[in-house]
Amino acid sequence: MDINKILKERNLTKYKLSQSSGVPYTTVSDICNGKTRLEKCSADTLYRLAKVLKISMESLIEEQMAPQMEPRLDFSLYKSNVCHQLKELGDEEFLIETLENNNIRKYYAKKWYPEALYLLAMLDYISRLNNVPICTEYEDLRKCKLSEPLYSTGILAMSKVEEDSHCKEEAYLEAIPEFLRHNIVENEVRDVI
Repeated sequence: MDINKILKERNLTKYKLSQSSGVPYTTVSDICNGKTRLEKCSADTLYRLAKVLKISMESLIEEQMAPQMEPRLDFSLYKSNVCHQLKELGDEEFLIETLENNNIRKYYAKKWYPEALYLLAMLDYISRLNNVPICTEYEDLRKCKLSEPLYSTGILAMSKVEEDSHCKEEAYLEAIPEFLRHNIVENEVRDVI
């Protein structure tokens, strides 16, 4: 079960859950934000949380213990889907949906680092374009960087066909700063068909 959904259904805050269960607020907050996985918590912590939430310990962790059913897309297809979602929803709705579904943390927890960092970069980029303050919930991830530059398949193909890395260098220099922070070379997110 999604602990945030349960809190909402029970009309509880993270603070109230912490107070009622005796589990430190930072632990509750980390669980709710995906920084700490429930199955990594002690049995005592799970018991206390489950008791306050009026659910079994098993149902509290069943979603995280179940095999991951979501297939991992090819990264190029993933990027395309994110860009299409931005185009369909518009900037404001994209920002809201991205923050509400918390996929950035979910992908990061699965160790899908390119997807998590691409989505975070998109969130920050669209926030900047719309003069919206960036969400401080992801400060820890903003320090993360892929070990190698991640280029689009188009740039990689052109570089291979021309047998010249000039197009890669040019793409790197023209990359959107929010993406480049994570070593992702992205130049255009709105020109999707």
